[in-house]
Amino acid sequence: MGKIIAIANQKGGVGKTTTSINLAASLAALEYKTLVVDADPQANATSGLGFDPNEIENSIYECMIGACEVADSILHTDLDYLHLLPSHIDLVGAEVEMINLEDREIKMKEALGVITDSYDYVIIDCSPSLGLITVNSLVAADSVLIPVQCEFYALEGLGKLLNTIKIIQSRLNENLQIEGLLMTMYDVRLRLSNQVVEDVRQHFKQLAFDTIIPRNIKLSESPSFGKPVITHDVESKGAKSYLNLAKEIIKRNS
Repeated sequence: MGKIIAIANQKGGVGKTTTSINLAASLAALEYKTLVVDADPQANATSGLGFDPNEIENSIYECMIGACEVADSILHTDLDYLHLLPSHIDLVGAEVEMINLEDREIKMKEALGVITDSYDYVIIDCSPSLGLITVNSLVAADSVLIPVQCEFYALEGLGKLLNTIKIIQSRLNENLQIEGLLMTMYDVRLRLSNQVVEDVRQHFKQLAFDTIIPRNIKLSESPSFGKPVITHDVESKGAKSYLNLAKEIIKRNS
C-alpha cells in the first residue's frame, strides 16, 4: 500500500506546490510509482504539471462528493511513473457543499482508498488554509511534510499548524505522523536564512530534513513550462535538491 504524504502549511508562498510537484517527480524519476493529488482550488500543481485547469472535467472535487471514480479522473504526465489527480476552481465550493454531509472529514480518505495500492507514494498538495479540504487531506494522509520558508516570519503560524495536527491525531487520524520540516527558499548569502535553519534544527532536531531547498531560477521558472524542474533542467541546483529530498524520504521510510 502506498504511503500518503500531505504537504501542508496554512502560510502561503512557502513552497508547498513547488515541493509537491518536484518531490513527486523526483520519486517518479527514481522509478517509484507516484500520484500527485491537487487539493488546492488554485490548481497550481495541475498547471505546473502541464494541464489546463479550465479543461479539467473530473477532479478530486468530483471524487470526494461521489460524482465520479478516482480511477477515471487520473491523468498521466510526461514522466512514466508520475500521475496526477487534478483540481479546478470548483474545489472552492466543496467545503460549502460538504458541510452537511455525514463523515465529511473522511471523504478524501474514502476516495483515495481505492487506488493507494496502485502507488508507492501519494503526494497531496494542500491549500494554504486549515479548512475542511486540508482537514480531509490530513485525515487521508499517513504523514505530513511541512515546508518552512527561510525568511523572517518562518516559524509564524507553525504552532497553529502543529496544534491542528495534534487535534487530528487525537480525533480523526491517530496514525498521522510528521514526515519532517523542509526548509525552502534558502539563500546561502543571507545571514537570516542561516539563522532560520539554525532555529528550526535547534527546535525540531531530527524532524528537520537534512536537505535544504535553495532559491533557484530554474525551480521558479519550470511551472511556466508546465514541467517539474527535473525535466526542465536536471542539472540545476533545484533538481538536485529535490532528488536528494526524495532519496532522504525513501531512506526514512525503508
